[in-house]
Amino acid sequence: MDIETRVSLMKQVGEEIITEQELRELLETKQHPIAYDGFEPSGRMHIAQGILRAINVNKMLKAGVKFHMLVADWFAYMNNKMAGDMEKIQKVGKYYIEVWKASGMDVDGVEFVWADELMKDRRHWETTVKIAKASTLNRILRCSQIMGRKSNETLSAAQIFYPCMQAADIFRIGCDITQLGMDQRKVNVLAREIGPKIGFWKPVVVSHHMLLGLSKPATKSADPDDLLLEMKMSKSRPDSAIFMDDSGDEIRRKVGKAYCPERRAELNPILEYCRYMIFEKIKAMRIERPKKFGGDIEIGSYAELERLYKEGGLHPMDLKNAVAFYLNEFLAPARRHFSSGKPKSLLEEVRGFGVTR
Repeated sequence: MDIETRVSLMKQVGEEIITEQELRELLETKQHPIAYDGFEPSGRMHIAQGILRAINVNKMLKAGVKFHMLVADWFAYMNNKMAGDMEKIQKVGKYYIEVWKASGMDVDGVEFVWADELMKDRRHWETTVKIAKASTLNRILRCSQIMGRKSNETLSAAQIFYPCMQAADIFRIGCDITQLGMDQRKVNVLAREIGPKIGFWKPVVVSHHMLLGLSKPATKSADPDDLLLEMKMSKSRPDSAIFMDDSGDEIRRKVGKAYCPERRAELNPILEYCRYMIFEKIKAMRIERPKKFGGDIEIGSYAELERLYKEGGLHPMDLKNAVAFYLNEFLAPARRHFSSGKPKSLLEEVRGFGVTR
């Protein structure tokens, strides 16, 4: 695969790339660069972490990238997920890996790395301290959104140290590319700036889009990063998220009550799911509706769907019904995977843990 095709695939993943020129240079010098993402084990997995993550990882793998997925158990502990119970956190981490196996992710091309194992290496601690020494406290505090915390929240001392540890992961795993969400942008930029000062490199940042939650997006925060946190899908607000184990009835209920302003594409979560997931997995979208409202239609691209919707040629409820149908189809393999045996027992345990913000 030529470099232009590989770059094109990564541009489909990255809402922002820092920088595209550096990405091209990396691909010219390295056939299989290493990219990574990391997740705090923090409860049931939603479709942004499952379906959308699988789509993006598979594109990176197709572009020749080797992908490392960090199961960030110690980070979840520092951020008080699962009420700081490490045994539960690690159980959720095992559940995450099972979900990714069932989500369509090409896990044969992914190496799962546990923070607990990574941090046993003394060099990780050394790198963390070097990053902390090269940073100001104010700069680290500005990274608080990476933990799902707003800029004005009070943080524990452990949470203040969190960005330094995350930046250290990049270098200790040997990542050429950080492939995380836009909410992680600040710590990735921190790593780019500090890396060369402490004997490392500038990782290329490929930041993917953060999927909107189902609720009406909040627009009250002045800080754009705080606003991003308010709008994204969140498991701490269950009705804003579709989980990988939701039943068909639950999906239809949530989608049916979701925010979907008529004739508006901006900040419309239902259209977002069409753009970032449905049209990534199917060639044409079929929408069923009564003959008196125009009858069934088949739409061949997201651009066509958006145009039709903005012109008023498609009612929100007809679109919602179609989106619920396709999401239900996409989640069927995960539901089957967790319907029996060890995966079923694991899911039942995780469901009983609850969610700690």
